Amino acid sequence: MSNRLNFLHLRARPDHEGLVARDRWQWAVLSVVLIGATMSALDVSIVNIALPTIRREFGVRLSLVEWVSISYMMVLAIALPVVGRLADIYGRSLLYNAGFGVFVIGSAACGLAPTAMFLIIARCVQAIGAGLLQANSVALITVVFRKRDLGQALGVQAAIQATAMALGPFVGAMLIAAVGWRVIFYVNVPIGIAGLVMAYIVLPRYHPAGHRERVDFAGIGFFTVGLLGVALAVNGAQSAGWGSSVVQGELAFGIASFAAFVFTELRVKSPMIDIRLFRRYALVAGNSTAFLAYYVLFTGLFLLPFYFEDVLHYTTAWSGVMLMPVPAAMAFLAPFAGRAADRFGARTLTLAGSLMLMAGSAMLIFAPSHHAPVYLVTAMLLLGAGLGVFTPANNRSTMASTPRDKLGVMGGLLNMSRSLGLIFGIDISGMLFIQVAAGQTAVTKNGHPVALGDLGTTAFMNGFHLVMATLVALAAATVAFSYFRHAEVGASVRLSPEASAEVEL
Repeated sequence: MSNRLNFLHLRARPDHEGLVARDRWQWAVLSVVLIGATMSALDVSIVNIALPTIRREFGVRLSLVEWVSISYMMVLAIALPVVGRLADIYGRSLLYNAGFGVFVIGSAACGLAPTAMFLIIARCVQAIGAGLLQANSVALITVVFRKRDLGQALGVQAAIQATAMALGPFVGAMLIAAVGWRVIFYVNVPIGIAGLVMAYIVLPRYHPAGHRERVDFAGIGFFTVGLLGVALAVNGAQSAGWGSSVVQGELAFGIASFAAFVFTELRVKSPMIDIRLFRRYALVAGNSTAFLAYYVLFTGLFLLPFYFEDVLHYTTAWSGVMLMPVPAAMAFLAPFAGRAADRFGARTLTLAGSLMLMAGSAMLIFAPSHHAPVYLVTAMLLLGAGLGVFTPANNRSTMASTPRDKLGVMGGLLNMSRSLGLIFGIDISGMLFIQVAAGQTAVTKNGHPVALGDLGTTAFMNGFHLVMATLVALAAATVAFSYFRHAEVGASVRLSPEASAEVEL
């Protein structure tokens, strides 16, 4: 404990030695945040490659084993803004530390799961831990880093988080081939424990100034039910169709709950999400474009492996190699884009990233049904570079436009927007793809949904090209949002001497 106090005292000193210590401390904080961001993001996608193996081991239907993945994404999306708001009330570091603990417990339970249902429940616990980590990551970085370094730090965080998501299937395949599916969960346990120890030593102790606000339980309840209802409806429409009474009921219930949420938030004294914040264009643009950008990228990452294997007849390993330019470009460019955003502002960077996303998607509209590696790698590089350039600048602009006491909930909303882009992108585009490729009157085969592998090359490419065209339109919307951005507001989000009352030294 004495070493921790000495370290915190050093970084608080106003002289040169204190400034150097503070610079080192802010990057130490980033390293802790990256551990949590990597684990929680990786587990969004790493489990997908294990689903066939898990289904065979437990001997359950595909419709049940899919919930191993779906439950994690849904609980994570719901938890992010809720946890962000709680962090603004009770302290970001406290909840971030708790996130490591909950994530470790959930991961260990997943690895030990004796049944598929137990595994699904454990994944929900794991997702709550991931929400505690992801919701606070951007807010912690925003508060701790100097303005001159903020964009670079957010760029590194965005690069690691997006790259972890994109690399999930590849890493999962290697671990499963070497050891077995349970190791993809067990590996989180020692990493999470190390992160918990580091977080306790490095992270500042925040105490929100002034009167502690009440928790908006009604708002949390309406928001949770609304998001769950809409997500279930979109997911169920893939197999049952929008004409299903169950799907329509879920959708109506979700929309009604969201209406009750907005009504509540406009009237309570301490709302979970202050709806009035979205009078600021930067916050509307930031969250909307985060949703759209992740919708575009991860819809592409969902369909491209099927294109590589079913149309071009690549092996699974070679398909993984063809996808590698996406995370490689993101990881390489995001830190530089963050630094550029520090110097030149967010508008130029978000606009450039959006244009690259649109260009990469446009190239895939004309993707051939024969081997064309240079063409395809170029499209992959544009997609990865687009998100790598866009994300850190978008995060910086959004968080810089957020009041200091709302940083937690806005960081949660940003991460939720990205998660919803991934969920709805895969669900909606997958449904559109099957309907177009298989034909409106042939979306089932022997009473079951058509599998992608059952489609011929011509049918597959018709559906693939149409989905890519919708992605171009959505990427164009991100271009429009970015073009009309205003210059972000400045330094109120960094940890300044005036904010020292919030930190227990």
